[in-house]
Amino acid sequence: MTDTPSTFEHTVDRLRRQGLHEQVELLESLSMEEAGAAFNRLDEGHQSALLAELSPERAGALFAMVHADDRARLLSAAPAVDPSVLLGTLDEEERRYTEQLLRYPPESVGRMMTPRYLAVAPEDTREQILSKARECAPEVDTVYTLPVVEHGSLIGTATLRRVVSAPDGALVRGIMTPADPVLHPEQDQEEAARLVLTTELLAVPVVDDVGALLGLVTVDDAMEVLQLEESEDIARGSARQPLGRPYLAASPFQLARSRVVWLLVLALAATLTVNVLEIFEAELEEVVALALFIPLLIGTGGNAGAQATTTVVRAMAIGNVQFHDLLRVIGRELRVGLILGGIVGLLSIGPVSALYDWRLATTVAFTLVSICTLATLVGSVLPILAGRVGLDPAVVSAPFVTTLVDATGLIVYFLYARAIFDL
Repeated sequence: MTDTPSTFEHTVDRLRRQGLHEQVELLESLSMEEAGAAFNRLDEGHQSALLAELSPERAGALFAMVHADDRARLLSAAPAVDPSVLLGTLDEEERRYTEQLLRYPPESVGRMMTPRYLAVAPEDTREQILSKARECAPEVDTVYTLPVVEHGSLIGTATLRRVVSAPDGALVRGIMTPADPVLHPEQDQEEAARLVLTTELLAVPVVDDVGALLGLVTVDDAMEVLQLEESEDIARGSARQPLGRPYLAASPFQLARSRVVWLLVLALAATLTVNVLEIFEAELEEVVALALFIPLLIGTGGNAGAQATTTVVRAMAIGNVQFHDLLRVIGRELRVGLILGGIVGLLSIGPVSALYDWRLATTVAFTLVSICTLATLVGSVLPILAGRVGLDPAVVSAPFVTTLVDATGLIVYFLYARAIFDL
């Protein structure tokens, strides 16, 4: 007897919220059917950590219950268990399917496609297709999209809906549509996932260089890839590495490890700000009040840069911005920065003049205009350039842009002060 939906969801929730030791005990206590269903709801990093702690028998059984495409992604997610040991637990057919996918590069279409599909011939009749679908449904990942193959090559696709609604005796040749689009196994999986979703198809065929059918990329796998990529972008955008497991299931050491490298990098980058202050030490001694507005200026610049970075990285992720749009992005963000800086600068003149004098108010206002413009420009251009040279745009994270803008913004501030105060 299987869990009721509410009980099952509670089990999955416990796996995501408890410590690793408690998760292992829970999986060992469940029936194999219940454990497999819950295990398949976890992401690859979490599954890998559990496989390393479970008994060899339970780990092998759970690994065998994962679909071939999910197995390939699991084995490429820095597994904590020797892949050869896990592959050795599979039967011959499942091992062949999995090894077929492992031949392709990590994060490629070849790793995310399913090799378990129902292919039909152009001369098959409606009745033959329905019979095949009933017979093969438990063994394939989808029957809703049927690739049509002739002489080993893909020539089109037919949907189950069109087959069901076709008249008796209808041939596949008469109800199929051209196979467009198709994917290549070496193609980037994030790019492919977005293509699948934008076409609104339930599955897209994957073919080799000569047009032979290799597998299908289903819409649920595409959504899973995009969710994972979005989680990684959010993590890197906040200056940390992805955890690979739920927050409450990670130990304090694992949480610290995911953040410490970036924290050290940013601390090192922050020495630029210290060096700038040292260079302009004489100006600070001459006009002490200049120091009072440093937090305001670097905070405003950092926030403006972070806003621009987040906006552009998101636009790149959904395909709205590409490298050839660089000049348009620069033009737009320069105007945005001037508008933001102008508003904030104008609002600062009154209070600063009332508390200090017009020269300091003018210095702060001009700096706010310049630093907002500079921050939006840097925050928007760096992710695009990073993507162009093959880096993850999210790695050019908001904290990194903030640190860079802090140093350059202070240089602008003190140069304005030097000119206005005639230092």
